[in-house]
Formats: sequence, C-alpha cells, structure tokens
Amino acid sequence: MTLWGGVRLDLTNAKSKARELARLSSTIKAAAANPTARSGAKPGGTSAGAWLLATPLAIVLGIFLVIPILMLVVVSFLDYNSVQIIWSFVVQNYIDAVSSAATWQTFAVTLKYAVITWAITLFLGFWLSYFLAFEVRGAAWQMGLFLVCSIPFLTSNIIRTISWIPALGRNGIVNSVLLHFHLIHQPLTFLLYSQFAIILAFVHLNTLFMVTPIFNSMMRIDRTLIEAARDNGAGFWQTILNVILPLSKTGIGIGTIFVITLVMGDFVSVSIMGGGQSASVGIMIQNEMSQLQYPAAAANAVILLAIVLIMVFLILRVVDIRKEL
Repeated sequence: MTLWGGVRLDLTNAKSKARELARLSSTIKAAAANPTARSGAKPGGTSAGAWLLATPLAIVLGIFLVIPILMLVVVSFLDYNSVQIIWSFVVQNYIDAVSSAATWQTFAVTLKYAVITWAITLFLGFWLSYFLAFEVRGAAWQMGLFLVCSIPFLTSNIIRTISWIPALGRNGIVNSVLLHFHLIHQPLTFLLYSQFAIILAFVHLNTLFMVTPIFNSMMRIDRTLIEAARDNGAGFWQTILNVILPLSKTGIGIGTIFVITLVMGDFVSVSIMGGGQSASVGIMIQNEMSQLQYPAAAANAVILLAIVLIMVFLILRVVDIRKEL
C-alpha cells in the first residue's frame, strides 16, 4: 500500500506541475499577443503617463517649430510694397518665385553645392569611420581619435570659415608654399572667392556630421560577420561592398540628411568664401529681407523648406533610420 500510495502521490504532483506549466505557457502567450496588458495601458491606446511625458517636448516643438513655420507660411501669402506689409491674401509671391529664371538658377546652384558636398563628405566620412571602427584597436584610442576630429567644432562656423581666407588668398599660405617650391609661376586665383572655396568650406564644416552616424553604425556591426566573409574567400572590396556598406546604410542616411539640410540653408559660408560673387537661396532670402521684402523672402523660404522635406522623405524611403534610434 505504501508503494502504491507513493506512486499515486507522484502522479498527482506531476499532474499538478503540468497544469501549472500549462497556465504559465498560456499567460506568456497572452502577454506576447497583447503587450499593452503588461504595461497597464488600455488596448489600442496610450497610458496617461506616456502622454504626460510627451507633453513638455510637444509644447517646445509647438512653440519653437510649428508656430514659426505657420507664421512663415502666413507671411508668404501677404502683399507688400517698399515700406510695409499689406494684410491681403495673394499668391503673387509664389508666382514671382516660380516664374523667375534667376530664382530657379539660384536653387540649382544651391542644390549643386549640396550634392558635391554630400559626395565628398560621404567619401571622407566613410573611410574615416572605417579607420576608426576597424583599424584602430581599443575603445580608448577610438574615442580619443574621434574627439580629436571634433575639436574644430569647439569654435563657431564663422571663425572656421574665415580661417581659410589667409590660407587661400593670393598672398596666402598655399600660394606662398607653391611659389616657393616653383610648382606654380603665379598665384592661383581660384582658391578664394570662388565655388571651389565655398565647397571647401562646406566640406570642412560638415564632414563630422557624416562621420558621427556612420561611425556609430560601423561600431554596431558584428565582427564575426566580417570574419565569416573572409573565411569564405571574400577580399577587401567584396567585404566592403557586401557586408560593411549595407550594414552602414542607416548611418549614411542620417549623415546625408544632416549634410543636405545644413548646406541647403547655409548663407554665411557662401557669403564669406564666395566674396559676394556667388549666389545661394540663403543669400537670396537675406537680400530680400534687407530690402524689407518679407513676404517674398517667406515664399522662397517655404519653397526651400518644401524641397528639403521632399529630399528627406526620399532618403527615408531608402533608409530606415529608426534602426539607429
């Protein structure tokens, strides 16, 4: 009887544990199917705590982003004369902007600056990031060299742009060195106050905005994938094209957004390095504002904003930047 009683007791315990495991399994499946139940949030909604946390940021964005953009759009539809803004709804500002060949030419020049700067910064940013992520051994050295790259950003953009003038002028450092070694017979005039100088300044100012996200993406790449590619006979360029480049696509997308938006809206670098001889959308808007043509300037600003947003939208269609967030 004792033996059979012990067997029945073991069977009873086994059945009890099986029922507990079944209940636990069903609970896990239900929680996985309905994640909001675990956080206490209502299905299909958001908890009050989440709205409370998002409220300060929403207020800041509303005051400093949404309202200014709405004001810009409103002003772009107002009439004006040489001395004042007339509170009358018109679309003539957009008609003048769209029908002007000079305006389209200015937008084309600005877009050219953005594309060339993007291509150069992408090349420099990718290989600098590759060197820091895969060639430099040790996290301390990686962070140290990355901080060295960011040291110029401790000064303002205007100071860093002006610093090129004594280097690129007719009697500047570059021409003096080239003349000293008899590499040229007369000073090079295209180095300063030219499109070359403008693009050089843009590359100098914006390369770090390309390096940072690409470096961040490369640091997340599993090194075993690279080792597996090499073990399967992949060479250096095959590893770059088939492993590193695809896995760095998100960082490239974020860097592209940074560079494109910064260059398209810049007017200080163009004004300083172009010497007043080159045009950009930013300078055109600045000139219109100096002549008190605020509605015309607002219309061009809205068009510029629309073009930049379209470019960002196209980038986001290609790259999912949420992987980096």
